[in-house]
Order: sequence, then structure tokens, then C-alpha cells
Amino acid sequence: MIVFSRMNSSVHPIYNVQFGLLSLSSFLFTASFNMIIPELPGYLSQLGGAEYKGYIIALFTVTAGFSRPFSGKLADTIGRVPVMAFGSLVCFVCGFLYPLLSGIAGFMLLRLVHGFSTGFKPTGTSAYVADIVPATHRGEAMGIQGLCATTGMAVGPVLGSWVVEWFSLDVLFYCSSAFALLSILILLRMKETLPAKVPFRLSLLRISRHEIAEPQVMPAALLTLLTYVGFGAVLTLGPDWSLHVGLKNKGLFFSVFTISSLAVRFVAGKVSDRYGRVSVLKISTGILVLGFVLIGMATSPLSLLMAAAFFGVATGMASPTITAWTIDLSHPDFRGRALATMYIALEIGIGGGALMAGWIYGNNPRMIPVAFYASAFFAALGFIYLLVGYRKKLVPAKG
Repeated sequence: MIVFSRMNSSVHPIYNVQFGLLSLSSFLFTASFNMIIPELPGYLSQLGGAEYKGYIIALFTVTAGFSRPFSGKLADTIGRVPVMAFGSLVCFVCGFLYPLLSGIAGFMLLRLVHGFSTGFKPTGTSAYVADIVPATHRGEAMGIQGLCATTGMAVGPVLGSWVVEWFSLDVLFYCSSAFALLSILILLRMKETLPAKVPFRLSLLRISRHEIAEPQVMPAALLTLLTYVGFGAVLTLGPDWSLHVGLKNKGLFFSVFTISSLAVRFVAGKVSDRYGRVSVLKISTGILVLGFVLIGMATSPLSLLMAAAFFGVATGMASPTITAWTIDLSHPDFRGRALATMYIALEIGIGGGALMAGWIYGNNPRMIPVAFYASAFFAALGFIYLLVGYRKKLVPAKG
């Protein structure tokens, strides 16, 4: 029961029913919460809270980051599937609450609660993949998982803008809930991979200092933090910058960078399996720096979409590679904690980037390029770290 890929791997260690169900669940989950993102800045402005746009993503990431030590510990104790199901359940509930909590304070509170979704689902998903896929195909598996999740990110914003255009914002929130519900139903048909799971009890929610972070994966966590600062800026200012340069469909910018990300994820994962994680990450981080600079320099819809494509290629290369690198560096018994550590860094990067972008923006569109140039600076620090700061030669993990 411990590793399903070894039960169904006569043809290939990845392509089996469990991995397929997991990939479909990831698609539905990411589509659920991404379909509302492009519309939230405008919705908050309608509520009279235009000056709080930076908090849309920042508050979401606060609880996502706060919940990571808990999701990591629970994934290593009660199992991967319950942790994933809880994350999807939060998305399901929040979709119904957005139309009810229509004031600024209620909206902000709900963004905090909604953050628990990404605090739990990705942690359980990555740990599940690590359980069912051998180390020699880990990058490839993370690439495919990322492909499915990123497809949800690409479909979600476009679908969300279409729903708002033809129906209403309330219908959009209900559609978000429906996608999350489908994600949960799929998870209910999946087998648990944790061999020695225990029943949930409240004492499991006590987190000691050594359970907050896994020291072995700090190199991957540091790079994650530096490269995801710009992602927070993109999520916060992407819609406004799109309108400023004449791109009417705010979801199109997100779709272009996610589609370009799709084009390279699978290949990048396989390449990192063969040539090493750090080599791929050096290239992707360099492209990321260029992508942020080009986004800031955009003056037309075409130039912005071309910049979005560069950004997408960089994230498509980096995302599965960093996740695989984290698993490589971790101890098998603490994979949940290790992945939670990486995701904590991710949330700090996104949240910090969102706050930075909102502060620089200050409701002045002319300042938006400055936020993206600052994002390029942080990504450049990550590139320099890989180039001169990280010296350890990576040896792929066994098991």
C-alpha cells in the first residue's frame, strides 16, 4: 500500500490511475481559486477599498503560510488525502461566502480564511507525488502535476472574466465553489499513501519549534522566497497594468503566462532529472529577471503579452524543479514538513511581493513598472545565490 507506482508501473512509473486522479484534482483546485483573482481588485474598488488592493493577495498568503507547519505535520501523521481534501473544502465554502460578506472588513476576513486552501492542498499533493513516484522520475512527475495545475490557472481567469461578463460576480463565486467540490469528490476515490497514519486528535495541532521548518531544504526555500516576490507583484498589479496598456480582458495576461508555462513544465522536469535541479534553476531564474523587466517596460497589449510569455517560461521551468529539489534534499520521513517549509517561503515571497507592489503602486499606474523592476532585483539575488552562494553538488535522492 505504501507506493502505488510500484504496483502499476509495468509501462511507466508515473502514468497510473492514482496519479491521473491527483492531476485532475489539481486542475480543478487551481481553477477554483484562480478564476476569481482577476476580478477581485475591481470588486474591492466597488466596495470602496481601492487603496487596499495590495492586501488581496497578502492576506491570502498570511494564512497560507501560517498553516504550512500544520499541513506538513498532518500530512506526515493523519495522511496526505485528508490534508488535500481540507484545502479543497475551504475553497468550496469561501465561494459561497464572498457574496454574503460584501463589506470591506468582511472581504478582508474572507481572504484570510481562503488562504488556508493553498496552505493545505499543495502540501498534501506534493507529498503524495513523492510517495508514488521514484526519485529518477521526480522532476518529470512534478512537471506533469504543474502542467495540470497551471492549466487550471490558465483556464480559471479566462472563464472567470467570461462568467462575469455574461452573468454576474456572484455566479463567478458559485462557479469557484463548484470546481472545488469536484476536486473534493475526486480525492474521495484516492487511496492513502502514508503507511502508518494515525487518527486526527487536537494534540497534533501543537507545533514545536523544530516542526516549523526543515533545515535540510533551506537552499530551495531561500530561492523560492526570492523568486516568488515578483509573483505577488504580478497577482496584485497584473490586472491594473493590463488595463493601463490597453488590454481590456484582464484574464488574458494571466492566461498567456500560464499557457507559456505549460509549454515547458514537462520538458523542464525531465531535463532536471537528467542534468540536475540547480542547472535548470540557473537558467530559469535568469529568464525570470528578464521577464519582470519586460513587463515593466511594456507599453502596448502586444508587448505586455510577450513579456508575460517570458515570465511564464521562467516559472514553468522553476516551479517543478524547485519542488523536486526540495524533495531531493528532504528526509523521506519528513517530506510533508520539508514541502511545507518550501511553501512557507513561497507564501512569504508572494505576500511580501504583494505588499511591496501595493505600497509602490499607491493608486498611481505610472509607478507600476517600478514594482516589477524591484521584482527583477529580488529574482537577480536568487540567480546570484545559485551562481556563487550555493556550492553543494546535488546528488539525486534515493527512494
